Amino acid sequence: MDQGRENIPSFGQDTESHNANIEKLAEMIGLGNCRAMGLYKIPKDFKLSVVIPVYNEKRWITEVLRRVRMVPIPKEIILVDDLSTDGTREMLQQFADDNTKILYKEINQGKGAALRDGFKLCTGNVIIIQDADLEYDPDDYPSLLQPIIENKADVVFGSRFIGEKHRVLYFWHMVTNKILTVLSNMLTNLNLTDMETCYKVFKKEVLEGMDLKSNRFGFEPE
Repeated sequence: MDQGRENIPSFGQDTESHNANIEKLAEMIGLGNCRAMGLYKIPKDFKLSVVIPVYNEKRWITEVLRRVRMVPIPKEIILVDDLSTDGTREMLQQFADDNTKILYKEINQGKGAALRDGFKLCTGNVIIIQDADLEYDPDDYPSLLQPIIENKADVVFGSRFIGEKHRVLYFWHMVTNKILTVLSNMLTNLNLTDMETCYKVFKKEVLEGMDLKSNRFGFEPE
């Protein structure tokens, strides 16, 4: 899917208009109903940093960017190419703009290292990790961000096993993940439902306080 950059709109930068629309809707159906629907005001100075680690995603990267840019939330996008060899690296050049930063790594180090490098470029209040293969849907951003924006959480983890929508998993992948999740909960005294959780959302200051070391997919349980 090799669409040009002109076909990828960049929406969701006008917080004032968004909040005005929420106020009008709240007058009609009530603020509580708005919040229950995942519709809420966004702080005036809020900005989301979307970090996308990329490795050989030529097939999907254009559509991923289109969907991320369509989410109606003020944002910046940080793409980190981990030395792709399928032409992805060359495609990324057309996507750079004022709200999209692209980092080209000179050594393939893995997802964890790519994310750490991407985090260093973030200027937003909140950081979300987006995979480049469309495994997870950017339309979920508003629901994931709501607890953080409403000061009810500092970190939000997505899960493939709760909620209305469920991603299809291969049987043995699901079984292995559930076993690892139980072991992880025993070691950390947490109550996660999906250790290899899909979306991860952090307040920037929380992420800055973490000493992340894993270079490859060990980042997920870390």
